[in-house]
Amino acid sequence: MTVMQHIWIVLGVLFVFLNIAAGLIWVERRLLAMWQDRLGPNRAGPLGLMIVLADTLKLFFKEDWIPPFADKWVFILAPAIVVACVLMSLVIIPFAPGIVVADLNVGLLFFLAMSSLGVYSIVLGGWASNNKYSLLGALRGASQMIAYEVFMGLSLMGVVMLSRSFNLAEIVAAQEKIWFVVLQPIGFVIFFIAGLAETHRLPFDIPESESELIAGFHAEYSGMKFGMFFIGEYLGITLISAMTVTLFFGGWLGPAFLPPVIWFFLKTFVFIGLFILLRASLPRPRYDQLLEYGWKLLLPLVLVNLLVTGAIALWMKH
Repeated sequence: MTVMQHIWIVLGVLFVFLNIAAGLIWVERRLLAMWQDRLGPNRAGPLGLMIVLADTLKLFFKEDWIPPFADKWVFILAPAIVVACVLMSLVIIPFAPGIVVADLNVGLLFFLAMSSLGVYSIVLGGWASNNKYSLLGALRGASQMIAYEVFMGLSLMGVVMLSRSFNLAEIVAAQEKIWFVVLQPIGFVIFFIAGLAETHRLPFDIPESESELIAGFHAEYSGMKFGMFFIGEYLGITLISAMTVTLFFGGWLGPAFLPPVIWFFLKTFVFIGLFILLRASLPRPRYDQLLEYGWKLLLPLVLVNLLVTGAIALWMKH
C-alpha cells in the first residue's frame, strides 16, 4: 500500500467516525423518543436533523470558562486525552480486506492499552476541576473502568485461543466458517457489559449520575472542552460496537450481494442502537452493586470460560 493510500484511509476513518459521533446526537434522541412513545427532535430542519448543527454551534459559541480554582493546564488537557485514545484505537480496526490504518500483529493488545489510558481523562478532569462532586465522579470512574478492564481483557482470551492471533484481520478471517459469538457466548456477553462500563453509558453512568453528582467529573466543563468529552463518549460507543462486530460477529464477513465494508457498518450500527436503547430500558445500579456485580459474578464467569475454552482447545489439538 502506497503512502497516499494510507493518507486517504486515515482521512477517511477520521471523517467517517467523527461524523458518526456527531450524527449519534440525533440518532440517540430519535431512538429514545420512539422507545418512549414521543416525537423527539422535530423542529430544527426536516425530522429535526439540524439539531446536530444547532448543538455544534452552541458548543462553539458557549463561553469557554476555566474555573479560577482549577489546575489550568491539566484541566485543558484532560478532555483531549479521551478523544485521542479512542481515535488511536480506531487505527487497528479492519473495515474490509485491505482497509485498515495499521495492521498490527498485536492489534488486540493495542486496543486494550488505549482503552486503559482513557481513564486518565476522567481522573485528571475530575481532579483538576478542584470540585468535590467532580472528584467523586472521577474516583468512581477510575475504579469502575479499571475493574471492568480486567473482565474485558480476560473475555477476549477465548477469541485469541480460537484464532491463535492478536491480529484483528486474522481474527475476522478465522470466523469464515462460524462466528465466535457461537463458540464464545459468555465471552461476548462479558465483553459487551465491560464495554458499557468502559464507556460509562447507562446503566453504568455512575461517574456522571446527575441525580447525585450534578454531572460528575465534567461538572466544571463548558464549551468545546465539554464537547470533547461528549464526542469522546460517542466515539467510544462506536469503537466498542466495531470491536464487538470484529471479534464476535465476523467483522466484514457476509453474503456477497453487499460489499464487505457495508456489512461491517451495518453490524456496527445494530450494536450502536443497542447501546442507545439500553439507556431507555435499564435503571442505574448503586455504585457498590456495580463493583460487586463485576468482582463476584463476572470474574468467576470469565475465569470458568477461559478454563473451559483452554481445555477444549488443548483436547482438540491432541
